[in-house]
Amino acid sequence: MGSTYTFEEVLGIVNKEILKTEYNIEPRSLFEPITYILSLGGKRLRPALALMSYNLYKEDVLRVIPIALAIEVFHNFTLLHDDLMDRADMRRGKPTVHIKWGDNTAVLSGDAMLIEAYKEIVKVDPVYLKPVLDLFSVTATEICCGQQYDMEFEQRMDVTIPEYLEMIRLKTAVLLGCALKEGAIVAGASDADADNLYDFGINVGLGFQLKDDLLDVYGDSTNFGKRIGGDILCNKKTFLLINALEDNASKSELMEWISKAEYNEEDKIKAVTAIYDKLKLKEKSEELIRKYYQKAINCLDKVDVDKGKKNELYSLAEHLMSRIS
Repeated sequence: MGSTYTFEEVLGIVNKEILKTEYNIEPRSLFEPITYILSLGGKRLRPALALMSYNLYKEDVLRVIPIALAIEVFHNFTLLHDDLMDRADMRRGKPTVHIKWGDNTAVLSGDAMLIEAYKEIVKVDPVYLKPVLDLFSVTATEICCGQQYDMEFEQRMDVTIPEYLEMIRLKTAVLLGCALKEGAIVAGASDADADNLYDFGINVGLGFQLKDDLLDVYGDSTNFGKRIGGDILCNKKTFLLINALEDNASKSELMEWISKAEYNEEDKIKAVTAIYDKLKLKEKSEELIRKYYQKAINCLDKVDVDKGKKNELYSLAEHLMSRIS
């Protein structure tokens, strides 16, 4: 391998390290769900970003593995508890932890995962431990805030676009920013570079979630990996629905579908998508995604390393914004 790793190479390193992570601790019933949820795979985007950020400055990427593992364990802990709160029965095509082991075990196993994440991050070089730990803790709290907003929005019909964007910044984007900044900190990067990499992650994260919202309505279920229209069926406050509710001409029809206790699922998906089409919300969403992509690129441009070393991050940002799954 060369001095600059590709995204695929970094992903290989991350997956290998995750496979090494075993929780052979008693009681097995508490720790088996942790091994289970980590084994379900996923994009592994966040730990990969920590290594890629570090690799802008140094080659010995294994030094940042404690951060990568902490972030991935923490991320999966949030998914475990999110699934429980959402009463979701499937995660990446497999039964969720609370379905397989019960609600109480899901709560406790999630708590144990959070502790395991901290046990990983304290393995960081002591020279950088305080700033790394401080950022990780702030980010952990922010993600909880984002999830709380998301739950509160379920009960509200007056959520605004700025409120929604702040919610997805907290729930999704801050962990990407954290991964990138922590990789830079451990590599000894300047404060300016670390901050620009954090902002790159925030803008990529905002675009990433907006793209997820869009694919849920306009994606191909074969590529997307889950049913198209799921957000519509559960009245999830997305960029698309909030915009549609702000249109007075469409609001009454939307509210009729939202308030119905019984309906044909395909009819609802078709009717709501037709409203989105009429209001050109797909195009409006794509325009905002492009805006965040460009802001992300502008932040990455400011990072004071050779442009060739940043090519993998440029390519990754473009892929995330134009992906079909």
